[in-house]
Amino acid sequence: MKETTGKVIKVSGPLIVAGGMADSKMFDVVRVSEEHLIGEIIELRGDKASIQVYEETGGIGPGESVYSTGHPLSVELGPGLIESIYDGIQRPLEVIRDASGDRIARGVEAKALSREKKWKFIPTVKKGDMIIPGDEIGFVQENNIIRHSIMVPLGLKGEVSQISEGEYTIEDNICEVKTGKGIEKITMLQKCPVRKSRPYIEKISPSIPLVTGQRVIDTFFPIAKGGVACVPGPFGSGKTVVQHQLAKWADADIIVYVGCGERGNEMTDVLNEFPKLKDPRSGEALMKRTVLIANTSDMPVAAREASIYTGITIAEYFRDMGYNVAIMADSTSRWAEALREMSGRLEEMPGEEGYPAYLSSRLAEFYERAGIVKVLGSKNRIGSVTAIGAVSPPGGDLSEPVTQATLRIVKVFWGLSSSLAYRRHFPAVDWLQSYSLYTEKLADWDTEEIGPEWNSLRKYCMRILQEESGLEEIVRLVGIDALGERERLTLETAKSIREDFLHQNAYHEIDTYASLKKQLRMLKLIVLFHDLGLDALNKNVDVDDIIALPVREKIGRAKYTAEKNLDTFDIIETEIKKEYSDLLG
Repeated sequence: MKETTGKVIKVSGPLIVAGGMADSKMFDVVRVSEEHLIGEIIELRGDKASIQVYEETGGIGPGESVYSTGHPLSVELGPGLIESIYDGIQRPLEVIRDASGDRIARGVEAKALSREKKWKFIPTVKKGDMIIPGDEIGFVQENNIIRHSIMVPLGLKGEVSQISEGEYTIEDNICEVKTGKGIEKITMLQKCPVRKSRPYIEKISPSIPLVTGQRVIDTFFPIAKGGVACVPGPFGSGKTVVQHQLAKWADADIIVYVGCGERGNEMTDVLNEFPKLKDPRSGEALMKRTVLIANTSDMPVAAREASIYTGITIAEYFRDMGYNVAIMADSTSRWAEALREMSGRLEEMPGEEGYPAYLSSRLAEFYERAGIVKVLGSKNRIGSVTAIGAVSPPGGDLSEPVTQATLRIVKVFWGLSSSLAYRRHFPAVDWLQSYSLYTEKLADWDTEEIGPEWNSLRKYCMRILQEESGLEEIVRLVGIDALGERERLTLETAKSIREDFLHQNAYHEIDTYASLKKQLRMLKLIVLFHDLGLDALNKNVDVDDIIALPVREKIGRAKYTAEKNLDTFDIIETEIKKEYSDLLG
C-alpha cells in the first residue's frame, strides 16, 4: 500500500509542489491525487517537494493527497521487451489502448512486461556452479533472432543450489543461490533505476565502425560501435528519415528507437514500416530486434525526459548481454525544451536563451552512457551502446544552445543542409560542415576489412569536393568559361561524387542500402574516370569529349546494382578504359 506523505500546495502545469514530504528522497516516484498521476521528485526544500508530473494535471488543486512509492523511477527488464511499444515511462501502449481507448487516460497503470506469458527457460549453469553479478544463468529464445540472456542481478553471488529447465513467467523463481546470507531466489524480471547507468568492468576505446549502408556516413563521416553522433538540421531537412535509415540498416544487434516529443505521424511511419521491412542479415522483420518508445508531441512535456532515460537504460540492459545496441533519440531538442519549461516553473536562474544552466551536463550524462565496454560477469563479454541523437534547432540555427552543447560532447556531426534538401539531395548531409573524429581510429579496420586503398580514395574524393566549393565561387563571379580544362574536369567529377555516390534513395529497393564493398567499387569507378581524364588532358584531348563519354551514364547508374551482381563493376571499369583508349586513338 502507498502511504500518504503529503498534500498538494501549488500546481503550475506539469510542476506540482507538495508539503509534508520530509521522508522522501530525490527522484522518488510519487502518485498525485486519487487519480494516481505518476510523478517524480526533482527538488526538495525542507519538507516541500517539487514534483515533475508525467501526465496532464488539469483539475488537480491544493489539498489533494500525494502518495510516495519510496522507489526511484525504474524500468522493468526481462523477456518481452523486444517488439514492444512503450510510452515515455514504459507503459505498453497496446495494453493502455485496450484499457482506455485511443487516448491515454489519466492515472492508467499497466505493467511493462506481461506477468501471465510463459517463457521457455534453458539453463546454462548447473547445480554447484559459482556465479557472480552479470553471469548468464540461462536464456530465453525471445524470438528466432534474439537470444535473451537471464543474468545474475547486482549484489548477488554464490553457489547455484537449484536450477531447472521449464516454462516460467517472469516472476517465477528459476534459480536458487546459496550466499553468505542464506538462500536467494532469482526471477527473470529485473528492475533498474533509469537515471543511474548500469555498471560495467571497463570502457574500451572504439575501433570498429557501425556500418549503416548510407554512403555519405560510412565513407566520409563514419561512426564507431559505441560511439556518439548528432544529426542537427532545420525542419524538412530529413533528420527523421536519416534516423529511420540508421535504425533499419545499421549493423547493430538491437535497436532502441525513442521518439522524444516528435509528431505522431513520424512515429506512425516507424510503426507501419518496421514490421514490414526485412532485416538484411536475418531475413526477418526488423521489428524483431527493435524496442520502440513513443513519446509524441501531444503527450505531457515532462515525460520527454523520462523517455530518453528509459531508452538508454533498456539499451544498457541488452549491452550487458554482449549485444551491440544502437539507440536513436529523435529529438533531443524536444527534451531540452521540456527541461527549459520545468526550469522556468521552478524559477531557476536561466542560462542562454532560457535553457537551464545544467543543460550541457544533462546532455553529457545521456551521451556518456554510450560506449563499448567489458560487461560484468566472468566470461569477458564485450557489448556496446551507440547513441545517435537528432537535434532540431529553431530555423536551422546551429549556433543555438542545444546544438552547441551537443557538439561539445559528440564525436560525429552529420550537419543537414536545407539547401541540399530543397534540391532533393538526400541524405542532406553537408560534406563541407560535417565531421567524424573516429576516422583515424577506424583506419586500421578499414584497411584490413575493406581494402588498402579505401582511406586514400576517401581522402581523394573529399579533396575534390572541397576544390569544387572554391571553384563554384569563381564560376558564380566570372562564369565557367574562365576555368581551365583541369578545373572543369574537377567540377564534373565532383558532380559525379555528389549525384552518383552521395545521393541515395531511401525508398529504392536496392539503393536504400550499400555494403562497404559496393561503396568501394563505386568510388573506384569515379576516381578511375577522373584519373584517366587527367591523363587524357595531358595528351591534348578536349575536356568536352571526356565529359561526353557514354560510360558516364553507366557510372551514374552503378548505384542501382544489386549486391549479388558486383561483377558488373568489372565490366564498367573495362568500358571506361576502352572508351579512353578509343578517345586517345
